[in-house]
Amino acid sequence: MKKILFISIFFFTGCATGPILYPNAYLQKVGEAQAHKDIAECEVLADQYVKSDAGIAAAKSTAIGGIGGAVIGGAAGAVTGDFGRGIGVGAAAGAAAGLVHGIIQASQPSPIFKNFMNRCLQEKGYEVIGWK
Repeated sequence: MKKILFISIFFFTGCATGPILYPNAYLQKVGEAQAHKDIAECEVLADQYVKSDAGIAAAKSTAIGGIGGAVIGGAAGAVTGDFGRGIGVGAAAGAAAGLVHGIIQASQPSPIFKNFMNRCLQEKGYEVIGWK
């Protein structure tokens, strides 16, 4: 039985994921080292043409978390008799949780970035079968 091997190539310049290439004739011809170079080249192009709003999204997530935390903290503080402290603690906890969520979301490439990378690699002769 013939086993199909998939080569997954990761790039770590701001993204935690990368394209998974099908081992077609072109990939086998050029080899993994050239594939890494081509992926890096496509990534540079994608960074130039696809504008990222990751920082704005992380800031929004932090603000929303802070507001939500303040509301919950205020409610808990009202029950326990320390409304002001409850708001402060809730806001801080919510903002921290929102920031972490925003950072995690920002580390993932956008669908537009992925589409750009897929097309760039396809034009070079590779077949992207997914992202990991």
